[in-house]
Amino acid sequence: MPTSPIDAEEAGAPARRLTVLSGPSGVGKSTVVKRIRADHPEVWLSVSVTTRAPRPGETDGVEYFFATAEEFDRMVAEGRMLEWAEFAGNRYGTPRAPVEERLRAGTPVLLEIDLQGARQVRTSMPDSFHVFLAPPSWEELVRRLTGRGTEPPEVVRRRLDAARTEMAAEKEFDATLVNTSVEDVRDELLALIQAPRV
Repeated sequence: MPTSPIDAEEAGAPARRLTVLSGPSGVGKSTVVKRIRADHPEVWLSVSVTTRAPRPGETDGVEYFFATAEEFDRMVAEGRMLEWAEFAGNRYGTPRAPVEERLRAGTPVLLEIDLQGARQVRTSMPDSFHVFLAPPSWEELVRRLTGRGTEPPEVVRRRLDAARTEMAAEKEFDATLVNTSVEDVRDELLALIQAPRV
């Protein structure tokens, strides 16, 4: 029988809150998350499901679970997504069951998702803690997005339009970290993840 957060706390494991990391495309969320995953394996990172094709070097089940549109639709219809959103013509979502299982076990859980998904999680899990990762400046964000070279110009334009909306939503978050140094952001984010649940 699954253990509730209260049961986990009584058993000696501290109750954990879900930590959500969001911010505009290109701000460096994936880089920060990879560093946390490498240096702090005790933090469990939820792997999202996406309908987009893998990029070079990506492995199914590591960066994402890659699914067909039909498979994704079935997961949504069956209520198996904690959140999901469409971005740049593809859909992304967080499987619900693994997140709930880790939280019940007292494991710190980190989600890296976009603004639309973060808002859905805020609604379904109001005690989750939301962290906004901001660029040092708008100009730096534009440089990062246009310098990727992995996407056509129309996709970059959509990402920039979305980034303006995402930057305007910063006030909705519980904390903001400015990505001037991956190491500093990693340490600051880890401190927030490990903070006791209140």
